[in-house]
Amino acid sequence: MITVRLFGMTKMLAGNQSSLSLEMTDGRQVKDLVGLIETYYPAIGDLIQKKKVVVSVNQDIAHEGTIIRDNDEIALLPPFAGGSGFEQAEDGEFVRVQRENFSIDQELDRVRSRSKRIGGIATFLGIARDRSRGREVDGITFEHYEGMAQKKLREIRERALKDFDILELLIIHRHGDIAIGENIVLIIAGAEHRADAFRACKWAIDELKQITPIWKLEHTPEGEVWVEEHP
Repeated sequence: MITVRLFGMTKMLAGNQSSLSLEMTDGRQVKDLVGLIETYYPAIGDLIQKKKVVVSVNQDIAHEGTIIRDNDEIALLPPFAGGSGFEQAEDGEFVRVQRENFSIDQELDRVRSRSKRIGGIATFLGIARDRSRGREVDGITFEHYEGMAQKKLREIRERALKDFDILELLIIHRHGDIAIGENIVLIIAGAEHRADAFRACKWAIDELKQITPIWKLEHTPEGEVWVEEHP
């Protein structure tokens, strides 16, 4: 028996289940699992075929030939709302997915304290707004894939430190219920010069929206809507 975790719109399409239990007898590859899903949950299977939902195995994106073994962690990932080299404690300070709000001033001080060479800091702050895609929004709920979300954010930080001429990068994303006007995501890049900080900050938020398994559910007067992608 294979257990498949569901997130975002896939939960709704499976009757608001958080996981599927499927018996795999004719094969142990991802393509065999997809075939079962197409049989029992055709709406989800259609999204997989259209590449709007991908399969992950042990928190890595899988391909159709990926072998599925007993005790593997398998999940279906709708479009995202968008080896370390660092000590885990440091990751916990500069890469976080948390329910509670954050203090922008405290996080700025955290980055500033990393190096006296920092001469320019660029920030991006995402805030919950009351209108989206032409419809009113009463509130937002963010769901994330625990473990994989943090892993992807650490990868973004590590790549930014390697590929851009910066001294530090901090990323915080909230999950759970967010009221209109509240903070959602904060990215802070510190560098010797402002241009490098701007470039790293922009790249980081764009990359976050592409590879991090975090999904946004908008609450509107007409009902709840899963947002497939972030502008």
